[in-house]
Amino acid sequence: QVQLVESGGGLVQAGGSLRLSCATSGRIFSSLTMGWFRQAPGKEREFVAVISWNGGSTYYADSVKGRFAISRDNAKNTVYLQMNSLKPEDTAVYYCNAARNVGGSWHPVFGSWGQGTQVTVSS
Repeated sequence: QVQLVESGGGLVQAGGSLRLSCATSGRIFSSLTMGWFRQAPGKEREFVAVISWNGGSTYYADSVKGRFAISRDNAKNTVYLQMNSLKPEDTAVYYCNAARNVGGSWHPVFGSWGQGTQVTVSS
């Protein structure tokens, strides 16, 4: 079973930056497409970004394109999310999970989630 541990969130002013990390366990990490998802208060969890198993391909939600960058280090079983030019609407709990594309949309693979990391952007 893969464990997911997110970290790096915090309180930041609009326009600021944060770097999130997701440490995973399990030997299969390096073969997985990994993604970041987020859930704002009162809203459903939504897709943010995804990266292929070797880091060669990335894809972003329109709302974060050009501001966020996903990366990974397979030697460390870790995936990252660099978030720049943060906006108040980026406020959410951020989660990582393996990801798969179904019908043109990205969805989580694992049914269980980590604890997430809170990102709060003040205006």
